[in-house]
Amino acid sequence: MNGNQNGAIKRAVIGLIPAAGQGTRLAPLPCSKELYPIGFKTESQVHRAHPKVVCQYLLELMRLAGISNVYIVLREGKWDIPAYLGDGSNLGLNLAYLMMRLPFGVPYTLDQAYPFVRDAIIAFGFPDIVYESDDAFVQLVTRHLTGEIDAVLGLFPANRPKQMDIVDLDDQGRITRLFIRPTKIHLRYTWGIAVWTPGFTRFMHEYLASIRESAEEQGELFLGEVFNAAIQEGLKIEGVLISDKPYLDIGTGDDLVKAVKRGMAQVE
Repeated sequence: MNGNQNGAIKRAVIGLIPAAGQGTRLAPLPCSKELYPIGFKTESQVHRAHPKVVCQYLLELMRLAGISNVYIVLREGKWDIPAYLGDGSNLGLNLAYLMMRLPFGVPYTLDQAYPFVRDAIIAFGFPDIVYESDDAFVQLVTRHLTGEIDAVLGLFPANRPKQMDIVDLDDQGRITRLFIRPTKIHLRYTWGIAVWTPGFTRFMHEYLASIRESAEEQGELFLGEVFNAAIQEGLKIEGVLISDKPYLDIGTGDDLVKAVKRGMAQVE
């Protein structure tokens, strides 16, 4: 059983991270985009700075929430990720790696972990995104434990709605629909992290199996589309505002520059 200093997490939670993307928006890169160094971590004893890679920010958020076991799903060729992160002991985590089998988008990448995580609460995040709030996963798991909710999404201001899933909320914070990369919309928030139950994991597994043939023709399936399908089936999905600042997606050139500048400013 995992826990944190505040006692916010009372049940075991497993981290699940997709790292199977090809990084085409930034290509060519000298490494997997998840390992691109954007900051520094200083050893206080010797005052020596070490590069801090993008995915380390997400892993630290999980660790701060008391999450100790994390699965990372890779694609063939991204061997630099396990070579760099190892078993996770340097980060205070237990890391394990799985191989992506179906290249149809993030949901199918995550479903590769189904036999290993189907009975667990899942904490999900993108390893190429930097989030502002240190207690992001604590907030989501705490909200999850206070009610009968199938999934809780962490919300952030949408500064690039045409490249994001935009959420529509009712007065109780229930998500009624996600708009996938809309060309024009008045809504304000996107989602960036999530916590969900075994019930949602099971729904996603069965849903992906049911649309397998059409997924091959469609190409990339977005996780927001699975959330929409779950909402239509009556699953309860809520949103929690994590920060009043947009997250930084280093898969885009502009945000990569911002992330590197912020990381440099922290050591100057």
